[in-house]
Amino acid sequence: MKKLLLGNEAVARGLYEAGCRVASSYPGTPSTEVTECIAKYDEITSEWAPNEKVACEVAFGAAVAGARSFCAMKHVGLNVAADPLFTSSYTGVNAGLVIVVADDPGMHSSQNEQDSRHYAQASKIMMLEPSDSDECLKYSKLAFQLSERFDTPVLLRLTTRVSHSRSLAEVGERVDNGLKTYEKNAQKYVMVPANAKVKHVVVEKRILEQVEYCETEAVENGLNTVEYNDKKIGVITSGICYEYAKEALGDKASYLKLGCVYPLPEKLIKDFCNECETVYVLEELDDYIETYCRKIGVDVMGKSAFTLLGEYSQGLIRKVILGEESKSLKADVEIPQRPPVLCAGCPHRGLFYSLKKLGVTVSGDIGCYTLGASKPLGMIDTVLCMGGSVSGLHGRNLADPDKANKSVAVIGDSTFIHSGITGLIDIAYNNSNSVTIILDNSITGMTGHQQNPTTGYNIKGEPAAAVSLEKLCAAVGINNVFVVDPYDLDDCYTNIGKALSLNAPAVVISRRPCALLKTVKHNPPLKVNKDKCKSCKMCMKIGCPAISMKDGKAEIDFTQCLGCNVCSQLCKFGAIE
Repeated sequence: MKKLLLGNEAVARGLYEAGCRVASSYPGTPSTEVTECIAKYDEITSEWAPNEKVACEVAFGAAVAGARSFCAMKHVGLNVAADPLFTSSYTGVNAGLVIVVADDPGMHSSQNEQDSRHYAQASKIMMLEPSDSDECLKYSKLAFQLSERFDTPVLLRLTTRVSHSRSLAEVGERVDNGLKTYEKNAQKYVMVPANAKVKHVVVEKRILEQVEYCETEAVENGLNTVEYNDKKIGVITSGICYEYAKEALGDKASYLKLGCVYPLPEKLIKDFCNECETVYVLEELDDYIETYCRKIGVDVMGKSAFTLLGEYSQGLIRKVILGEESKSLKADVEIPQRPPVLCAGCPHRGLFYSLKKLGVTVSGDIGCYTLGASKPLGMIDTVLCMGGSVSGLHGRNLADPDKANKSVAVIGDSTFIHSGITGLIDIAYNNSNSVTIILDNSITGMTGHQQNPTTGYNIKGEPAAAVSLEKLCAAVGINNVFVVDPYDLDDCYTNIGKALSLNAPAVVISRRPCALLKTVKHNPPLKVNKDKCKSCKMCMKIGCPAISMKDGKAEIDFTQCLGCNVCSQLCKFGAIE
């Protein structure tokens, strides 16, 4: 039976059909829906882990114990999971282990354009890359088979367009192979140097076996495919770029589609190139396949004709290879820009306004609160990585201690659990005069409202142990902890000011649930009394999308306003009622 599925849905379905038993992930766009979908299957034990490293280790432990297991993450999450990833290549597995990584060409929701194919090569772990939902489902099932056949984790690489596009996929039934027997084997699983040296030899032999598979069986089963049409133009590609190329070029080109992008098949590539006059390598992000082609002595066109930046498109491919401009229609009206902003009623808005009033430098972090960098608030100075705000603040204050009382870090509750704790321990341990503000909105907001260890619920919405941020901060050595309501501007301003004046490590917990949570009850929308409004535009300084100016007077859109009252605290004339 065929179903119209998101790429991420199809991956989840494939894992389910393959008999996956354990799933552990940390949410990260565009990978999040894989785990959300897999959690709907009662046959699979699913969880949100505190971070990607933990998720990978959980999945590894389950695989060693004999259960087919999986974890998912976005590309930057693989950085966090790199430590267990590399060594699991040496140990191998027992039952199959599939690691899904979703890259984000174009940076739709990411701080960089990292190419995860390099991780496959560096860790010497086989990587598959589907191009549509049907392949997402099939490759997920195949990944478990290959994992057990070659005794290795297998990486499944997605990109945003594959993860979040729908296409038809052939849905089957679940086959559960049960729990494989675990046998104690220190030489295999205990990676002390003496054992690791032996295992490295095994890894290199395994790669040669995988190359042979990619040259033969992978062609027979359709993982690596060759399609000859007009041989004047040859295209070597993988993933979503194959779909772009087929739409742009049709039968004007021949295609070598690589479903396995590590290891790459030398003979298959050479044979294809010998059949075609001019060969293009179409790949988003880095020149990964192109570099390999040149390494084996094959002349191809790649990044010199295309780009290392962003996403490809049908139009780009058609223009570069065929010299044809794509026809398009243009609107006869100017469409105004709509930059992303904090939602109406967002609890972070009042907090950032208070920070602006205090005139502090803000070390920011990964989350929807990063939008605090946008005008008119403009209160984020740096954003590096998950947890980087806390450690970065400590470094800033070490470099310039005289400005420590004018610098803070902001970090979300989920991000704090993910990677902020260790930075805070560093602050406490070294008695750093640093103020960390935890933006506790009771959910993992940016990726679509996933539970986390502070919310009191697990991935299935069942009651779970909840980490107390106050007690956690106290436990690592922070003696000064303040809790504020970000809807109360005076409360925020006063207590953050107190924390900054202490000349000691301090934490401020800004606590108010995300305004979009279904469980949150809102106040009635506010109105502007036009007679009282003096057109001072103070209410506009918080950047609330529900507030605008019309005919020289402030106006509040009742369809957006959630009655948070932050704007009313700014109006000196009592015009907002």
